Amino acid sequence: MRDDVMNFRQVATADDLARLEAALRALSAGIAEDYSTDRATLADALTGPRPAAYAILVLRGNDTLGAAMFSPVFSTVRGAAGLYVSDLWVSQHARGQGLGARLLAQVAQQGARDWQATWIKLAVYDHSTASQRFYKRLGFEPATGMQEMRLGAQGVSKLMERAT
Repeated sequence: MRDDVMNFRQVATADDLARLEAALRALSAGIAEDYSTDRATLADALTGPRPAAYAILVLRGNDTLGAAMFSPVFSTVRGAAGLYVSDLWVSQHARGQGLGARLLAQVAQQGARDWQATWIKLAVYDHSTASQRFYKRLGFEPATGMQEMRLGAQGVSKLMERAT
């Protein structure tokens, strides 16, 4: 592979996993969030017998330029499979060159191929106005009339107790 050629590939090896983890840590730092995943949990989520997520890296030579992590979802309202992009990161020196859009296009292609996904959703922090502008330029629209709701680990444990 020439050093000036970008290589988009799915995370598959231990080296890929280390690169992804470094990218996700940089993303977390950039949005002022704690990174709380350990490598074993991340590896299991991506490469276990029933993956919970998938990830794509963008490499040029030995440099990691970008990464995306995503999962399939299904909407009865949309009547189709889609993708939830949980993480998208482009290195500081690679920004402004269309790499984020190319990375999302790779995610969309894999989703269409693997799950017949026809739509994408993601979340953007309120304070991340540059990210909001980026996604709007690609045609993403803010969701209206709904609010994201979350149930943490302790709440999930209590909920599961109700099933017994």
